[in-house]
Amino acid sequence: MERQAVGEAAAVSQRALDALVQQPELVVIVVFLVAAAFLVGRVFSRYVRRTPGDRLAAALADRDRVVVLMHPNPDPDAMASAMGVAAIAETVDTSAVIQHPGRIRHSENRAFETVLECDFERIERMAELETEAVVLVDHNEPRGFEGAEYVHPYAVVDHHPGNGEGLMFTDIRPERGSCASIVAEYLQDRGWSVHHDDDGKTVTPRLATGLLYGIQSDTTAFTRGCTPAEFDAAAYLFPAADADSLDRIANPQVDSETLEVKARAINHRRIDGSFLVSRVGELSNLDALATAAEELVRLEGVSAAVVLGEHEETLHFSGRSRDDRVHMGKALETALDPISEASAGGHARMGGGQASLPAATDGGTPEDIETRLFDAMNGTI
Repeated sequence: MERQAVGEAAAVSQRALDALVQQPELVVIVVFLVAAAFLVGRVFSRYVRRTPGDRLAAALADRDRVVVLMHPNPDPDAMASAMGVAAIAETVDTSAVIQHPGRIRHSENRAFETVLECDFERIERMAELETEAVVLVDHNEPRGFEGAEYVHPYAVVDHHPGNGEGLMFTDIRPERGSCASIVAEYLQDRGWSVHHDDDGKTVTPRLATGLLYGIQSDTTAFTRGCTPAEFDAAAYLFPAADADSLDRIANPQVDSETLEVKARAINHRRIDGSFLVSRVGELSNLDALATAAEELVRLEGVSAAVVLGEHEETLHFSGRSRDDRVHMGKALETALDPISEASAGGHARMGGGQASLPAATDGGTPEDIETRLFDAMNGTI
């Protein structure tokens, strides 16, 4: 029986071979199909194996020039992420310009820019963007400048929740504690060394210091919103980071207005249960609001705090939460929702927002806004 089966198989093979010999065009077709299947398989396999960093590099390589755009008033996480993306662009022969709307005011942020000798360009309108190929870092929807709504990002790298999307590349990971850890992962996956590498893929002390500080800053020294990925990135970057530069960035001189705003926030605080709201009035340094909120949420008995202040006919909000019941970003969104021309958002532990003063006070008082903030944190609205 077995011999009969083998014989039949051999006969079938012979007939197939005879048919191919009689019709040589079939040989060509078969060979072509086999080769095509092999090539498609290899291409698909290489695509599947490509890391997000590889895909970003490929997208950057398709353009001669890109703008790496930070959010308004960029913090160390945004600045470091922009530096990393620009460095990747350079390795694929793409020129990168780092731009941002708003101003860099906070003492820590200004120290970062100065110590690491960053070359950032400030813009006020869409027309000032160096090119239409815009890569957003640490935010996923353009904002803070005239015409922002008409910008269609070429690529997006972010860790904030949102619906933004890049035309050629999108990597948004809300579970991450920092955007800089995502960029560090790109470098590591693409084989960048923390020691000198002749092929140009070297994490320089300047870049390593920036990324490491960006990670620790956005996670409050690895204590808030941190994931194992942040620790992995820190371990990767640490050997190349410069300790003196880290210390100079972390311990800048504090301007007198920041201290004054913190004092006003403490003196004008209102407390409802474990929630605090404080209005500090007019100020010029908006980052002082965040500094004050960080300070007030540490008060004994306080689990969530919002500080608001006025600047150029706009009411600005900064909030911090240590309370699992209060998602600060959502709380601010809820509190500001009835106000026209208002925007707010952020993470569970920190958030911010703003509203034009005429709209914010239309049909209400400052006390009404504070009441809505308390209600939002209490979950009654």
